[in-house]
Amino acid sequence: MIPIHILYLILSLILLWKGSNWLVESSVRIAGRLGISQLVIGITIVALGTSAPEFVVTIGAAIKGQSDISVSNVIGSNIFNLGFILGGVAIIRSIESSTKMIWRDGMILIATTLLILVFLWNFRLSRIEGLILLTGLICYNTYLFFEKRDIDATALTSKLKFKDIVIFLVSVGLIILGGHLLREGGVGIAREMGLSEWVIGATIIAAGTSAPEFATSLAASLKGHHGISAGNLIGSCIYNILGVLGLAGILRPMQISSNSHSILLMLLILVVLVVILLGTGKRLSRIEGLLLFTASLAIWIIEFI
Repeated sequence: MIPIHILYLILSLILLWKGSNWLVESSVRIAGRLGISQLVIGITIVALGTSAPEFVVTIGAAIKGQSDISVSNVIGSNIFNLGFILGGVAIIRSIESSTKMIWRDGMILIATTLLILVFLWNFRLSRIEGLILLTGLICYNTYLFFEKRDIDATALTSKLKFKDIVIFLVSVGLIILGGHLLREGGVGIAREMGLSEWVIGATIIAAGTSAPEFATSLAASLKGHHGISAGNLIGSCIYNILGVLGLAGILRPMQISSNSHSILLMLLILVVLVVILLGTGKRLSRIEGLLLFTASLAIWIIEFI
């Protein structure tokens, strides 16, 4: 079965890269037409699109009673987003940040991570806690929708066309399909190696569902759209906790593994580190990116052990 899983991985990379390029280009035009900044469009529309695989995996696993996969996928995806992806993209090309990204979105990310740490400290997520998380996401998005400052001047000159919406929807579809194939290939190989559900969810599945974020953020960074690049990752992490886990908790209360405290604490430390580094010089340098990448690699090694 290994060869077919490898084929899934190769095909998924092609779909993810093409879809991510279309997603960035169409999102910039949509943002300009609606009078919304690149940072906000990255944190909302692009983040929602690239978080679709996490929604599919986590909610599907929750309905089937696979709570370990549900929760570990979200926690692992956030570690992957902030460490491997944000760090990796910064290594390739340093990423510019902004005061709003740090003090508004960065603080929201720290608060949501701390909140899920508190909720999961007793190794379960109730329906009420899930409702609190989902309500937080609705409030956050409502505020962002009416936030129309710091608009990209170049985007304002572009006109929104019907094909931009079509391209956006098609690109999201490609990303979801690519993420699914990557996840299937990765899980198939992982199971052949005899790994547990918690480890598979926190590492292999997390990497698969985070692949859209990597492709999208790298494409945005190379095109100079730093607001979308970093905003997509921060927004995806917020969506994963408030939206994905919130909805999953509402659908079915979850009981998780008793060894989850360590990775939850490591995620909180990583989130705080990311916000601090984004605030130093209003950019994430290559050296800082390497630090984040190394930190995430260390967390993965600890989880495998």
